[in-house]
Amino acid sequence: MLWCPSEGGGTGVYILGINAYHADSSACILRDGVLVAAAEEERFRRIKHWAGFPELAIRYCLAEAGVELGDVAHIAVNRDPRANLGSKLAYTLRQRPDPRFLLDRLRHAGRWASLDQEFARRFPGADVASRIRHVEHHRAHLASSFYVSPFEEAVVVSVDGSGDFATAAWGVGRGGRIDVEGRVPFPHSLGIFYEAMTQHLGFPHYGDEYKVMGLAPYGEPAYLDRLRDVLRLRPDGSFRLNLDYFGFHRERRLYEWNDCAPSSGRLASDALASLLGPGRHPDEPLEQRHKDIARSIQRLYEEAFFNLLRRLHGRYRLPNLVLSGGCAFNSVANGKVYAETPFERCYIQAAAGDAGGALGAAYHAWHALENGRRGFVMRHASWGPGFSDAEIEKLVSGPLEGAAEGEIEVRRVADTDAYCREVAQAIAEGKVIGWFQGRMEWGPRALGNRSILCDPRRADMKDILNLKIKRRESFRPFAPAILREAAAEWFETDDDVPFMMKVFQIRGERRAQIPAVTHVDGSGRLQTVRADANPKYHRVIAAFRDLTGVPILLNTSFNENEPIVCRPEEALDCFLRTRMDVLAMGEFVLRRRERKP
Repeated sequence: MLWCPSEGGGTGVYILGINAYHADSSACILRDGVLVAAAEEERFRRIKHWAGFPELAIRYCLAEAGVELGDVAHIAVNRDPRANLGSKLAYTLRQRPDPRFLLDRLRHAGRWASLDQEFARRFPGADVASRIRHVEHHRAHLASSFYVSPFEEAVVVSVDGSGDFATAAWGVGRGGRIDVEGRVPFPHSLGIFYEAMTQHLGFPHYGDEYKVMGLAPYGEPAYLDRLRDVLRLRPDGSFRLNLDYFGFHRERRLYEWNDCAPSSGRLASDALASLLGPGRHPDEPLEQRHKDIARSIQRLYEEAFFNLLRRLHGRYRLPNLVLSGGCAFNSVANGKVYAETPFERCYIQAAAGDAGGALGAAYHAWHALENGRRGFVMRHASWGPGFSDAEIEKLVSGPLEGAAEGEIEVRRVADTDAYCREVAQAIAEGKVIGWFQGRMEWGPRALGNRSILCDPRRADMKDILNLKIKRRESFRPFAPAILREAAAEWFETDDDVPFMMKVFQIRGERRAQIPAVTHVDGSGRLQTVRADANPKYHRVIAAFRDLTGVPILLNTSFNENEPIVCRPEEALDCFLRTRMDVLAMGEFVLRRRERKP
Protein backbone atom coordinates (compact mmCIF):
# COMPACT_ATOMS: atom_id res chain seq x y z
CA MET A 1 0.00 0.00 0.00
CA LEU A 2 1.30 3.46 -0.94
CA TRP A 3 0.64 6.79 0.73
CA CYS A 4 -1.35 9.27 -1.31
CA PRO A 5 0.78 12.19 -2.51
CA SER A 6 -0.68 15.62 -1.88
CA GLU A 7 -0.14 18.53 -4.24
CA GLY A 8 3.47 18.63 -5.30
CA GLY A 9 5.75 18.28 -8.28
CA GLY A 10 6.19 20.89 -10.94
CA THR A 11 8.71 23.70 -10.81
CA GLY A 12 10.07 25.25 -7.66
CA VAL A 13 13.07 25.16 -5.35
CA TYR A 14 13.06 21.95 -3.30
CA ILE A 15 15.14 21.59 -0.16
CA LEU A 16 15.46 18.26 1.65
CA GLY A 17 16.24 18.38 5.37
CA ILE A 18 17.48 15.39 7.36
CA ASN A 19 18.41 14.40 10.89
CA ALA A 20 20.70 11.39 10.55
CA TYR A 21 22.89 9.18 12.75
CA HIS A 22 21.06 10.21 15.86
CA ALA A 23 17.90 9.29 17.72
CA ASP A 24 14.62 10.28 16.06
CA SER A 25 16.14 10.28 12.59
CA SER A 26 13.85 12.15 10.23
CA ALA A 27 13.39 13.95 6.93
CA CYS A 28 11.34 16.83 5.55
CA ILE A 29 11.01 18.62 2.24
CA LEU A 30 10.24 22.27 1.39
CA ARG A 31 9.01 23.70 -1.88
CA ASP A 32 9.76 27.42 -2.23
CA GLY A 33 9.99 27.74 1.54
CA VAL A 34 6.71 25.95 2.27
CA LEU A 35 6.69 22.63 4.10
CA VAL A 36 5.33 19.78 1.96
CA ALA A 37 6.09 16.71 4.07
CA ALA A 38 7.91 15.62 7.23
CA ALA A 39 8.20 12.31 9.06
CA GLU A 40 10.34 10.40 11.53
CA GLU A 41 12.04 7.21 10.37
CA GLU A 42 10.68 5.26 13.37
CA ARG A 43 7.18 5.29 11.87
CA PHE A 44 8.38 3.31 8.86
CA ARG A 45 10.91 1.07 10.65
CA ARG A 46 8.52 0.40 13.58
CA ILE A 47 11.35 0.87 16.11
CA LYS A 48 10.98 3.62 18.69
CA HIS A 49 13.33 6.61 18.32
CA TRP A 50 15.07 4.83 15.44
CA ALA A 51 18.60 6.18 14.91
CA GLY A 52 20.57 6.11 11.68
CA PHE A 53 20.19 7.25 8.08
CA PRO A 54 16.50 8.12 7.43
CA GLU A 55 16.18 6.41 4.05
CA LEU A 56 12.48 5.57 4.23
CA ALA A 57 11.52 9.02 5.52
CA ILE A 58 13.50 10.57 2.66
CA ARG A 59 11.74 8.35 0.11
CA TYR A 60 8.36 9.28 1.56
CA CYS A 61 9.12 13.02 1.41
CA LEU A 62 10.28 12.82 -2.19
CA ALA A 63 7.18 10.85 -3.17
CA GLU A 64 4.87 13.26 -1.36
CA ALA A 65 6.48 16.18 -3.18
CA GLY A 66 6.36 14.32 -6.50
CA VAL A 67 10.08 14.75 -7.20
CA GLU A 68 13.26 12.71 -7.48
CA LEU A 69 16.40 13.25 -5.44
CA GLY A 70 17.99 14.85 -8.50
CA ASP A 71 15.31 17.57 -8.43
CA VAL A 72 16.37 18.73 -4.95
CA ALA A 73 18.44 21.91 -4.94
CA HIS A 74 19.95 21.42 -1.48
CA ILE A 75 20.20 18.65 1.11
CA ALA A 76 20.51 20.23 4.54
CA VAL A 77 21.66 18.24 7.57
CA ASN A 78 21.52 19.35 11.19
CA ARG A 79 25.16 18.70 12.07
CA ASP A 80 28.40 20.40 11.12
CA PRO A 81 31.58 18.46 12.00
CA ARG A 82 33.57 21.69 11.62
CA ALA A 83 31.54 23.65 14.18
CA ASN A 84 33.17 24.80 17.43
CA LEU A 85 36.55 23.25 16.58
CA GLY A 86 38.36 25.60 18.95
CA SER A 87 36.18 24.54 21.87
CA LYS A 88 36.72 20.88 21.02
CA LEU A 89 40.50 21.28 20.96
CA ALA A 90 40.56 23.27 24.21
CA TYR A 91 38.38 20.67 25.93
CA THR A 92 40.60 17.81 24.78
CA LEU A 93 43.75 19.51 26.06
CA ARG A 94 42.11 20.46 29.36
CA GLN A 95 40.18 17.30 30.23
CA ARG A 96 42.40 14.66 28.58
CA PRO A 97 39.52 12.21 28.08
CA ASP A 98 39.85 8.47 27.54
CA PRO A 99 41.29 7.88 24.02
CA ARG A 100 38.38 5.51 23.32
CA PHE A 101 36.03 8.44 24.03
CA LEU A 102 37.82 10.49 21.37
CA LEU A 103 37.81 7.61 18.91
CA ASP A 104 34.05 7.17 19.26
CA ARG A 105 33.53 10.88 18.67
CA LEU A 106 35.72 10.84 15.58
CA ARG A 107 33.90 7.83 14.15
CA HIS A 108 30.55 9.51 14.68
CA ALA A 109 31.75 12.74 13.05
CA GLY A 110 33.04 10.68 10.15
CA ARG A 111 29.54 9.46 9.36
CA TRP A 112 28.38 13.04 8.88
CA ALA A 113 31.39 13.87 6.74
CA SER A 114 30.66 10.94 4.39
CA LEU A 115 26.94 11.55 3.85
CA ASP A 116 27.44 11.76 0.10
CA GLN A 117 28.69 8.16 0.12
CA GLU A 118 25.68 7.05 2.14
CA PHE A 119 23.32 8.71 -0.34
CA ALA A 120 25.17 7.05 -3.23
CA ARG A 121 24.75 3.65 -1.55
CA ARG A 122 21.05 4.09 -0.76
CA PHE A 123 20.15 6.03 -3.91
CA PRO A 124 22.36 4.61 -6.68
CA GLY A 125 23.30 7.14 -9.30
CA ALA A 126 22.56 10.14 -7.07
CA ASP A 127 25.28 12.81 -7.19
CA VAL A 128 24.65 14.87 -4.07
CA ALA A 129 28.08 15.90 -2.78
CA SER A 130 27.85 19.47 -4.10
CA ARG A 131 24.31 19.90 -2.72
CA ILE A 132 24.88 18.89 0.92
CA ARG A 133 24.72 21.80 3.38
CA HIS A 134 25.84 21.23 6.97
CA VAL A 135 24.03 23.35 9.56
CA GLU A 136 25.34 23.62 13.11
CA HIS A 137 23.13 21.61 15.47
CA HIS A 138 21.69 24.42 17.59
CA ARG A 139 21.27 26.78 14.64
CA ALA A 140 19.10 24.08 13.11
CA HIS A 141 17.09 23.79 16.34
CA LEU A 142 16.54 27.54 16.50
CA ALA A 143 15.53 27.69 12.85
CA SER A 144 13.16 24.74 13.25
CA SER A 145 10.81 26.72 15.47
CA PHE A 146 11.40 30.38 14.62
CA TYR A 147 11.01 30.12 10.87
CA VAL A 148 7.65 28.33 11.20
CA SER A 149 6.41 30.46 14.10
CA PRO A 150 3.85 33.28 13.79
CA PHE A 151 6.42 35.82 15.02
CA GLU A 152 8.40 38.31 12.96
CA GLU A 153 10.65 38.92 15.97
CA ALA A 154 11.34 36.74 19.02
CA VAL A 155 13.90 35.56 21.52
CA VAL A 156 15.02 32.12 20.34
CA VAL A 157 16.29 29.44 22.72
CA SER A 158 17.56 25.89 22.13
CA VAL A 159 18.36 23.58 25.05
CA ASP A 160 19.13 19.86 24.77
CA GLY A 161 21.67 17.16 25.64
CA SER A 162 24.43 18.15 23.26
CA GLY A 163 25.16 18.69 19.59
CA ASP A 164 28.22 20.01 17.76
CA PHE A 165 29.89 20.50 21.15
CA ALA A 166 27.25 22.82 22.59
CA THR A 167 24.29 22.09 24.85
CA ALA A 168 22.28 25.30 24.54
CA ALA A 169 22.14 28.38 22.35
CA TRP A 170 20.10 31.57 22.24
CA GLY A 171 19.71 34.84 20.43
CA VAL A 172 17.13 36.80 18.46
CA GLY A 173 15.19 35.95 15.33
CA ARG A 174 14.10 38.82 13.09
CA GLY A 175 12.40 38.22 9.77
CA GLY A 176 14.62 35.89 7.74
CA ARG A 177 17.61 36.09 10.08
CA ILE A 178 18.63 34.48 13.38
CA ASP A 179 21.52 35.97 15.34
CA VAL A 180 23.01 33.46 17.81
CA GLU A 181 24.49 35.45 20.67
CA GLY A 182 25.23 32.89 23.37
CA ARG A 183 25.95 29.22 23.97
CA VAL A 184 26.61 26.77 26.79
CA PRO A 185 29.59 24.54 25.93
CA PHE A 186 29.77 20.77 26.28
CA PRO A 187 29.78 19.06 28.78
CA HIS A 188 27.60 21.43 30.85
CA SER A 189 24.19 20.25 29.81
CA LEU A 190 20.72 20.71 31.27
CA GLY A 191 19.50 17.86 29.08
CA ILE A 192 22.21 15.47 30.26
CA PHE A 193 21.49 16.45 33.87
CA TYR A 194 17.85 15.41 33.41
CA GLU A 195 18.76 12.24 31.51
CA ALA A 196 21.28 11.17 34.16
CA MET A 197 18.70 11.68 36.89
CA THR A 198 16.16 9.72 34.83
CA GLN A 199 18.58 6.81 34.66
CA HIS A 200 19.16 7.04 38.43
CA LEU A 201 15.41 6.66 39.00
CA GLY A 202 15.38 3.39 37.06
CA PHE A 203 14.05 4.60 33.71
CA PRO A 204 16.87 3.47 31.39
CA HIS A 205 15.46 3.86 27.89
CA TYR A 206 16.11 6.72 25.54
CA GLY A 207 13.33 9.28 25.91
CA ASP A 208 12.15 8.18 29.37
CA GLU A 209 12.40 11.70 30.81
CA TYR A 210 8.65 12.24 30.49
CA LYS A 211 8.18 9.57 33.14
CA VAL A 212 10.06 11.74 35.65
CA MET A 213 7.72 14.63 34.81
CA GLY A 214 4.71 12.40 35.44
CA LEU A 215 6.13 11.06 38.71
CA ALA A 216 7.24 14.42 40.14
CA PRO A 217 3.82 15.64 41.42
CA TYR A 218 3.64 12.61 43.72
CA GLY A 219 6.71 13.78 45.67
CA GLU A 220 8.16 16.69 47.61
CA PRO A 221 11.38 18.58 46.72
CA ALA A 222 13.23 17.01 49.64
CA TYR A 223 16.46 16.53 47.65
CA LEU A 224 16.56 19.97 46.07
CA ASP A 225 19.38 21.36 48.19
CA ARG A 226 21.54 18.32 47.51
CA LEU A 227 20.93 18.54 43.78
CA ARG A 228 22.01 22.18 43.73
CA ASP A 229 25.54 20.83 44.14
CA VAL A 230 25.07 18.85 40.91
CA LEU A 231 23.67 21.64 38.71
CA ARG A 232 24.79 25.19 39.41
CA LEU A 233 23.10 28.32 38.08
CA ARG A 234 25.13 31.33 36.96
CA PRO A 235 24.22 35.03 37.08
CA ASP A 236 24.28 35.36 33.27
CA GLY A 237 21.51 32.75 32.95
CA SER A 238 23.76 29.85 31.95
CA PHE A 239 24.49 26.76 34.05
CA ARG A 240 27.32 24.41 34.90
CA LEU A 241 27.43 20.78 35.95
CA ASN A 242 29.56 19.68 38.89
CA LEU A 243 31.46 17.13 36.84
CA ASP A 244 32.44 15.16 39.94
CA TYR A 245 29.00 13.56 39.68
CA PHE A 246 29.39 12.53 36.02
CA GLY A 247 31.58 10.33 33.87
CA PHE A 248 30.17 10.79 30.37
CA HIS A 249 32.50 13.68 29.54
CA ARG A 250 35.77 11.77 29.98
CA GLU A 251 35.03 8.05 29.83
CA ARG A 252 33.92 5.99 26.89
CA ARG A 253 30.15 5.73 27.01
CA LEU A 254 28.61 2.71 25.34
CA TYR A 255 26.00 3.96 22.92
CA GLU A 256 24.49 2.94 19.62
CA TRP A 257 23.11 5.40 17.10
CA ASN A 258 23.36 3.58 13.78
CA ASP A 259 20.35 1.83 12.21
CA CYS A 260 18.76 0.68 15.46
CA ALA A 261 16.90 1.73 18.57
CA PRO A 262 19.15 4.27 20.30
CA SER A 263 20.81 3.41 23.57
CA SER A 264 23.27 5.19 25.80
CA GLY A 265 25.43 4.13 28.68
CA ARG A 266 25.49 5.35 32.26
CA LEU A 267 25.97 9.10 32.49
CA ALA A 268 26.57 9.59 36.22
CA SER A 269 29.51 8.60 38.40
CA ASP A 270 29.32 6.69 41.69
CA ALA A 271 29.31 10.04 43.50
CA LEU A 272 25.65 10.56 42.55
CA ALA A 273 24.60 7.47 44.51
CA SER A 274 26.56 8.80 47.50
CA LEU A 275 24.56 12.02 47.27
CA LEU A 276 21.04 10.66 46.58
CA GLY A 277 21.21 7.06 47.68
CA PRO A 278 21.44 4.01 45.44
CA GLY A 279 19.88 4.17 42.03
CA ARG A 280 16.67 2.26 41.43
CA HIS A 281 16.68 -0.89 39.33
CA PRO A 282 13.93 -0.84 36.66
CA ASP A 283 12.25 -3.87 38.25
CA GLU A 284 12.20 -2.42 41.76
CA PRO A 285 9.06 -0.72 43.12
CA LEU A 286 8.85 3.04 43.25
CA GLU A 287 9.27 4.33 46.79
CA GLN A 288 8.45 7.74 48.20
CA ARG A 289 12.17 8.53 48.05
CA HIS A 290 12.11 8.13 44.28
CA LYS A 291 9.07 10.38 43.98
CA ASP A 292 10.78 13.04 46.09
CA ILE A 293 13.89 12.85 43.91
CA ALA A 294 11.72 13.24 40.79
CA ARG A 295 10.06 16.33 42.26
CA SER A 296 13.46 17.78 43.17
CA ILE A 297 14.83 17.11 39.67
CA GLN A 298 11.91 18.88 38.02
CA ARG A 299 12.11 21.81 40.43
CA LEU A 300 15.82 22.36 39.83
CA TYR A 301 15.36 22.02 36.07
CA GLU A 302 12.72 24.74 36.23
CA GLU A 303 14.99 27.00 38.31
CA ALA A 304 17.72 26.70 35.69
CA PHE A 305 15.32 27.09 32.76
CA PHE A 306 13.63 30.20 34.14
CA ASN A 307 16.93 31.70 35.27
CA LEU A 308 18.00 31.61 31.61
CA LEU A 309 14.70 32.92 30.24
CA ARG A 310 14.48 35.83 32.70
CA ARG A 311 18.03 36.95 31.85
CA LEU A 312 17.25 36.77 28.13
CA HIS A 313 14.07 38.79 28.50
CA GLY A 314 15.95 41.38 30.49
CA ARG A 315 18.57 41.59 27.76
CA TYR A 316 16.32 41.73 24.69
CA ARG A 317 12.99 43.12 26.04
CA LEU A 318 10.92 41.22 23.47
CA PRO A 319 7.49 39.76 24.28
CA ASN A 320 7.79 36.64 22.10
CA LEU A 321 9.69 33.44 22.89
CA VAL A 322 10.46 30.47 20.66
CA LEU A 323 11.73 27.22 22.23
CA SER A 324 13.44 24.23 20.63
CA GLY A 325 15.75 21.33 21.45
CA GLY A 326 14.95 18.19 23.40
CA CYS A 327 14.35 20.15 26.61
CA ALA A 328 11.46 21.94 24.89
CA PHE A 329 9.51 18.72 25.52
CA ASN A 330 9.46 19.54 29.24
CA SER A 331 5.81 20.51 29.00
CA VAL A 332 5.49 21.09 32.74
CA ALA A 333 8.09 23.87 32.64
CA ASN A 334 6.73 25.23 29.36
CA GLY A 335 3.32 25.73 30.95
CA LYS A 336 4.86 27.98 33.61
CA VAL A 337 6.67 30.35 31.21
CA TYR A 338 4.00 33.06 31.45
CA ALA A 339 3.82 32.85 35.25
CA GLU A 340 7.58 32.71 35.84
CA THR A 341 8.88 35.11 33.17
CA PRO A 342 7.72 38.35 31.49
CA PHE A 343 7.29 36.67 28.08
CA GLU A 344 3.77 37.09 26.71
CA ARG A 345 3.70 34.52 23.91
CA CYS A 346 5.60 31.26 23.44
CA TYR A 347 5.75 29.03 20.34
CA ILE A 348 7.10 25.48 20.15
CA GLN A 349 6.73 23.48 16.93
CA ALA A 350 5.46 19.90 16.93
CA ALA A 351 8.85 18.15 16.68
CA ALA A 352 11.02 20.40 18.83
CA GLY A 353 13.66 17.72 19.53
CA ASP A 354 16.24 16.18 17.26
CA ALA A 355 13.71 15.09 14.64
CA GLY A 356 12.93 18.78 14.19
CA GLY A 357 16.57 19.40 13.33
CA ALA A 358 15.74 18.23 9.82
CA LEU A 359 13.14 20.98 9.54
CA GLY A 360 15.52 23.58 10.94
CA ALA A 361 18.35 22.60 8.63
CA ALA A 362 16.03 22.89 5.63
CA TYR A 363 14.73 26.31 6.68
CA HIS A 364 18.22 27.55 7.47
CA ALA A 365 19.24 26.61 3.93
CA TRP A 366 16.12 28.25 2.48
CA HIS A 367 16.71 31.54 4.28
CA ALA A 368 20.32 31.53 3.16
CA LEU A 369 18.87 31.66 -0.36
CA GLU A 370 15.95 34.00 0.32
CA ASN A 371 16.51 36.96 2.65
CA GLY A 372 13.03 37.28 4.08
CA ARG A 373 10.05 35.41 5.52
CA ARG A 374 7.65 33.76 3.08
CA GLY A 375 4.75 33.62 5.53
CA PHE A 376 4.60 29.87 6.23
CA VAL A 377 3.42 29.12 9.77
CA MET A 378 3.12 25.61 11.19
CA ARG A 379 -0.39 25.62 12.64
CA HIS A 380 -0.96 21.86 12.44
CA ALA A 381 1.20 18.74 12.49
CA SER A 382 -0.34 16.78 9.60
CA TRP A 383 2.78 16.35 7.44
CA GLY A 384 3.09 12.57 7.26
CA PRO A 385 1.56 9.89 5.02
CA GLY A 386 -2.16 9.87 4.32
CA PHE A 387 -4.26 7.10 2.80
CA SER A 388 -7.37 7.04 0.62
CA ASP A 389 -10.72 5.52 1.53
CA ALA A 390 -10.26 3.19 -1.44
CA GLU A 391 -7.09 1.80 0.12
CA ILE A 392 -8.79 1.42 3.49
CA GLU A 393 -11.80 -0.27 1.88
CA LYS A 394 -9.55 -2.81 0.18
CA LEU A 395 -7.98 -3.62 3.57
CA VAL A 396 -11.22 -4.05 5.54
CA SER A 397 -13.60 -5.46 2.92
CA GLY A 398 -12.34 -9.04 3.08
CA PRO A 399 -11.74 -11.45 5.98
CA LEU A 400 -9.82 -9.71 8.79
CA GLU A 401 -6.79 -11.78 9.68
CA GLY A 402 -6.66 -12.31 13.44
CA ALA A 403 -10.40 -11.82 13.99
CA ALA A 404 -12.95 -14.59 14.49
CA GLU A 405 -15.69 -14.86 11.91
CA GLY A 406 -18.43 -12.35 12.70
CA GLU A 407 -16.45 -10.75 15.52
CA ILE A 408 -15.99 -7.38 13.75
CA GLU A 409 -18.76 -5.33 12.13
CA VAL A 410 -17.49 -3.09 9.30
CA ARG A 411 -19.59 -0.15 8.10
CA ARG A 412 -18.95 2.82 5.84
CA VAL A 413 -20.40 6.15 6.96
CA ALA A 414 -19.82 8.78 4.28
CA ASP A 415 -21.63 11.65 6.03
CA THR A 416 -19.05 13.32 8.27
CA ASP A 417 -21.53 14.69 10.81
CA ALA A 418 -23.21 11.30 11.21
CA TYR A 419 -19.80 9.65 11.45
CA CYS A 420 -18.63 11.98 14.22
CA ARG A 421 -21.91 11.66 16.13
CA GLU A 422 -21.63 7.87 16.03
CA VAL A 423 -18.05 7.91 17.30
CA ALA A 424 -18.89 10.49 20.00
CA GLN A 425 -21.79 8.32 21.18
CA ALA A 426 -19.48 5.31 21.48
CA ILE A 427 -17.00 7.40 23.49
CA ALA A 428 -19.81 8.58 25.78
CA GLU A 429 -20.73 4.93 26.35
CA GLY A 430 -17.25 4.23 27.66
CA LYS A 431 -15.82 2.65 24.52
CA VAL A 432 -12.12 2.92 23.60
CA ILE A 433 -11.78 4.32 20.07
CA GLY A 434 -8.90 4.01 17.62
CA TRP A 435 -9.02 7.19 15.52
CA PHE A 436 -7.11 7.01 12.20
CA GLN A 437 -7.72 10.01 9.94
CA GLY A 438 -5.86 12.12 7.40
CA ARG A 439 -2.09 12.52 7.31
CA MET A 440 0.10 11.22 10.12
CA GLU A 441 1.37 13.70 12.69
CA TRP A 442 4.89 15.16 12.64
CA GLY A 443 6.51 14.88 16.06
CA PRO A 444 6.08 12.50 19.00
CA ARG A 445 2.50 13.43 19.95
CA ALA A 446 -0.75 11.94 18.70
CA LEU A 447 -2.72 15.06 17.81
CA GLY A 448 -5.98 13.78 16.40
CA ASN A 449 -4.91 11.85 13.30
CA ARG A 450 -3.38 8.73 14.90
CA SER A 451 -5.03 8.83 18.33
CA ILE A 452 -6.90 6.70 20.81
CA LEU A 453 -9.93 8.64 22.09
CA CYS A 454 -11.84 8.04 25.34
CA ASP A 455 -14.30 9.64 27.76
CA PRO A 456 -12.47 12.01 30.16
CA ARG A 457 -15.39 11.91 32.62
CA ARG A 458 -14.71 8.33 33.70
CA ALA A 459 -12.49 8.04 36.75
CA ASP A 460 -11.72 4.44 35.81
CA MET A 461 -10.67 5.21 32.23
CA LYS A 462 -6.95 5.25 33.02
CA ASP A 463 -7.24 1.71 34.41
CA ILE A 464 -9.37 0.62 31.44
CA LEU A 465 -6.78 1.94 28.98
CA ASN A 466 -3.89 0.34 30.79
CA LEU A 467 -5.76 -2.97 30.98
CA LYS A 468 -6.93 -3.01 27.36
CA ILE A 469 -4.06 -1.41 25.48
CA LYS A 470 -1.32 0.69 27.03
CA ARG A 471 0.06 -1.45 29.89
CA ARG A 472 2.08 1.47 31.18
CA GLU A 473 2.94 2.89 34.61
CA SER A 474 -0.12 3.90 36.60
CA PHE A 475 1.37 7.26 37.64
CA ARG A 476 1.53 8.56 34.08
CA PRO A 477 -1.30 10.94 33.11
CA PHE A 478 -3.40 10.99 29.95
CA ALA A 479 -3.89 14.19 27.98
CA PRO A 480 -7.04 16.29 27.36
CA ALA A 481 -7.85 17.55 23.86
CA ILE A 482 -10.21 20.53 24.04
CA LEU A 483 -12.04 22.72 21.55
CA ARG A 484 -9.94 25.88 21.24
CA GLU A 485 -12.94 28.11 21.90
CA ALA A 486 -13.59 26.40 25.25
CA ALA A 487 -10.03 26.37 26.63
CA ALA A 488 -10.35 29.34 29.00
CA GLU A 489 -13.52 27.91 30.57
CA TRP A 490 -11.74 24.71 31.62
CA PHE A 491 -8.06 25.65 32.02
CA GLU A 492 -6.23 28.49 33.71
CA THR A 493 -5.03 29.76 30.33
CA ASP A 494 -6.33 31.00 27.00
CA ASP A 495 -3.17 30.03 25.15
CA ASP A 496 -2.94 28.21 21.82
CA VAL A 497 -1.46 24.76 22.50
CA PRO A 498 -1.92 22.88 19.20
CA PHE A 499 0.99 20.47 19.72
CA MET A 500 0.40 19.37 23.33
CA MET A 501 3.65 21.03 24.46
CA LYS A 502 2.44 22.76 27.64
CA VAL A 503 0.90 21.67 30.93
CA PHE A 504 -1.60 24.01 32.60
CA GLN A 505 -3.79 23.80 35.65
CA ILE A 506 -7.37 22.66 35.13
CA ARG A 507 -9.79 25.05 36.80
CA GLY A 508 -10.60 23.80 40.27
CA GLU A 509 -14.35 23.65 39.75
CA ARG A 510 -13.89 21.57 36.57
CA ARG A 511 -11.53 18.86 37.80
CA ALA A 512 -14.19 16.52 39.16
CA GLN A 513 -15.90 16.53 35.75
CA ILE A 514 -12.84 15.20 33.89
CA PRO A 515 -10.95 12.93 36.33
CA ALA A 516 -9.43 10.75 33.59
CA VAL A 517 -7.29 13.66 32.32
CA THR A 518 -6.68 15.47 35.62
CA HIS A 519 -3.26 14.68 37.07
CA VAL A 520 -2.68 14.35 40.79
CA ASP A 521 -1.64 18.04 41.01
CA GLY A 522 -4.71 19.26 39.11
CA SER A 523 -2.88 19.75 35.83
CA GLY A 524 -3.34 18.55 32.26
CA ARG A 525 -1.07 18.53 29.20
CA LEU A 526 -3.69 19.99 26.96
CA GLN A 527 -4.10 20.18 23.22
CA THR A 528 -6.27 22.98 21.84
CA VAL A 529 -8.09 21.95 18.66
CA ARG A 530 -9.14 24.46 15.98
CA ALA A 531 -11.77 23.72 13.36
CA ASP A 532 -9.62 25.24 10.60
CA ALA A 533 -6.58 23.12 11.54
CA ASN A 534 -8.25 19.70 11.95
CA PRO A 535 -11.94 19.87 11.00
CA LYS A 536 -12.93 16.22 11.55
CA TYR A 537 -11.16 15.97 14.92
CA HIS A 538 -12.79 19.23 16.02
CA ARG A 539 -16.15 17.90 14.87
CA VAL A 540 -15.96 14.68 16.90
CA ILE A 541 -15.04 16.63 20.05
CA ALA A 542 -17.92 19.03 19.36
CA ALA A 543 -20.27 16.07 18.92
CA PHE A 544 -19.14 14.72 22.30
CA ARG A 545 -19.76 18.17 23.81
CA ASP A 546 -23.27 18.20 22.38
CA LEU A 547 -23.96 14.84 24.01
CA THR A 548 -22.32 15.44 27.39
CA GLY A 549 -21.66 19.16 27.89
CA VAL A 550 -17.90 18.45 28.06
CA PRO A 551 -15.83 19.86 25.13
CA ILE A 552 -12.89 17.55 25.88
CA LEU A 553 -11.72 14.07 24.92
CA LEU A 554 -8.97 11.97 26.43
CA ASN A 555 -6.36 11.66 23.68
CA THR A 556 -3.46 9.24 23.75
CA SER A 557 -1.23 7.82 21.03
CA PHE A 558 -2.51 5.06 18.77
CA ASN A 559 0.03 2.35 19.60
CA GLU A 560 0.87 -0.45 21.99
CA ASN A 561 4.52 -0.24 23.10
CA GLU A 562 5.62 0.65 19.58
CA PRO A 563 5.87 3.80 17.46
CA ILE A 564 2.54 5.48 16.70
CA VAL A 565 0.80 3.70 13.83
CA CYS A 566 1.47 5.07 10.36
CA ARG A 567 -0.41 2.86 7.87
CA PRO A 568 -3.94 1.44 7.95
CA GLU A 569 -2.50 -2.09 8.28
CA GLU A 570 -0.78 -1.09 11.53
CA ALA A 571 -3.93 0.54 12.88
CA LEU A 572 -5.98 -2.55 12.09
CA ASP A 573 -3.38 -4.85 13.62
CA CYS A 574 -3.25 -2.78 16.84
CA PHE A 575 -7.05 -2.76 16.99
CA LEU A 576 -7.32 -6.53 16.56
CA ARG A 577 -4.55 -7.56 18.97
CA THR A 578 -5.74 -5.29 21.79
CA ARG A 579 -9.13 -4.91 23.42
CA MET A 580 -9.99 -1.66 21.65
CA ASP A 581 -13.74 -1.40 21.04
CA VAL A 582 -14.01 0.67 17.86
CA LEU A 583 -11.70 1.57 14.99
CA ALA A 584 -12.70 4.77 13.14
CA MET A 585 -10.52 4.75 10.02
CA GLY A 586 -11.26 7.09 7.13
CA GLU A 587 -14.98 6.73 6.39
CA PHE A 588 -15.09 3.25 7.93
CA VAL A 589 -16.19 2.24 11.42
CA LEU A 590 -15.13 -1.18 12.72
CA ARG A 591 -16.86 -2.39 15.89
CA ARG A 592 -16.37 -5.46 18.01
CA ARG A 593 -19.69 -7.20 18.37
CA GLU A 594 -20.66 -7.72 21.97
CA ARG A 595 -20.48 -11.35 22.93
CA LYS A 596 -23.66 -12.95 24.19
CA PRO A 597 -23.35 -14.58 27.62
